[in-house]
Amino acid sequence: MVNIVSRYASGHFAMNAPSDAVTLSRPLLHGLIVLNLLYALGLLVLFVAGLLAEDWVFNALGVRSGEHRPRLVLGMRAMVIVGLVAAGVVDRVLRQLAAIVDTVRAGDPFVASNARRLQLIAWWVFAGEILRLVIGAIAWAATTKAQALDVHVGFSFAPWLAVLLLFVLARVFAEGARMRADLEGTV
Repeated sequence: MVNIVSRYASGHFAMNAPSDAVTLSRPLLHGLIVLNLLYALGLLVLFVAGLLAEDWVFNALGVRSGEHRPRLVLGMRAMVIVGLVAAGVVDRVLRQLAAIVDTVRAGDPFVASNARRLQLIAWWVFAGEILRLVIGAIAWAATTKAQALDVHVGFSFAPWLAVLLLFVLARVFAEGARMRADLEGTV
């Protein structure tokens, strides 16, 4: 803490904060990629275990016996499959973001490839939000009077706003890259 305060007081922190953030973002993104892969692996193990030892797994997950059980089991399996797809979506977002960070570290962020990456991220975030709503629909469809799948998927404007902002930012990067190319062509 003292180091941060002394860096801020000396002006060093303010000048190097963006480069510090970029430097830290690469290992953070790679750590998130690994965690996401572990998450996907955990879901895959859960899915396979649910196929091989159905009674044990679903009893452990709190699914009570009765005629409602097959519906809940099917719903939970569907949710795991959607979760695996969502892990793939998150992987794409993180890898595109890591590629953008690499261009920032190289000192050349306003390139056409970053505009395309931002647009892809926007589409992937959009897909992730759709998958989140699909999870809610599956939980609703699998719920019975005897037992509910306790999944709370409410509507939030924030992810949809993030998608819109990402599309706008992608356009800004595309225009920046175009203007830079025009400027380099005139010099």
